[in-house]
Amino acid sequence: MKIVILDGYTENPGDLSWEEMEALGELTVYDRTSLTDTQETIDRVGDAEVVITNKTPIPKEVFEKCLHIKYVGVLATGYNVVDVDTAKAKGIPVTNIPTYGTDAVGQFAIALLLEICHHIGHHSDAVHGGRWSSNDDWCFWDYPLIELAGKTMGIVGFGRIGQTTGRIAKALGMNVIANDEFKSESGKAIAAYVDRDTLFAQSDVIALHCPLFPETKGMINRGNIAKMKEGVIILNNSRGPLIVEQDLKDALDSGKVYAAGLDVVSTEPINADNVLLHAKNCFITPHISWAPKESRQRLMNIAVNNLKAFVEGKPVNVVNQQ
Repeated sequence: MKIVILDGYTENPGDLSWEEMEALGELTVYDRTSLTDTQETIDRVGDAEVVITNKTPIPKEVFEKCLHIKYVGVLATGYNVVDVDTAKAKGIPVTNIPTYGTDAVGQFAIALLLEICHHIGHHSDAVHGGRWSSNDDWCFWDYPLIELAGKTMGIVGFGRIGQTTGRIAKALGMNVIANDEFKSESGKAIAAYVDRDTLFAQSDVIALHCPLFPETKGMINRGNIAKMKEGVIILNNSRGPLIVEQDLKDALDSGKVYAAGLDVVSTEPINADNVLLHAKNCFITPHISWAPKESRQRLMNIAVNNLKAFVEGKPVNVVNQQ
């Protein structure tokens, strides 16, 4: 069985091993494959039966030209890069990796928040630059320092990741409210469920942990920001298009939104002309919430188990069930 991994570098830049995948067939790993040159993808897939991708698109043309494909595995939870309908029509299962980074993503949301509250990186750089040793006072700070205890965090999307963020926020002494169509018992143990407008109005910090659906796209917009408290903090390490970026920039520059912590943006990698790059008090990281080694090893393990299950005739985590 020939196995091709089209873009393995992000998942495994060298600190993990492909050995278990290699044990399942003749493995070829490409660090990167063009996101726009479909012919390169076709050439690299060739006569492989198994194709593994992270962000490299596998459109209809690839399935039509690469007739040996029997299985597609996505090294992520989202699978929109694959034409799953064409795969289904051809009887090709497409699998994804669910729930591998729950703890990592929840932890990162809080890391963004704590950086906003304390500007730790900035103050560390200031000390290393000599400002403390030459300071007239025994301490200094360049930004307001924020204590979270007693403040309210509102979480939009209260599944596994949202609840993980909520538990950490509670440990910091915050009150937690949540908005989600599905109200679980585990969620009720952490937060009070409220409607979205109430969440916007009552929260000091708003964390987005919801999927990107037509009804959630652009939910952070001028109108909804107007419903929020003055000086609200907004966190997003879910999906970039949940936010109307120009509207957020305007609110940051005016002070209506005190700060934003973002690990995702509308187009990734970020465009050089993205308006948020010039917004006041906007912290942006390059979509790394998922990327601790422990999380990526878990992803690797699930990807291998997905392929093993397919080989055994009992596929799991299939997103285009026949």
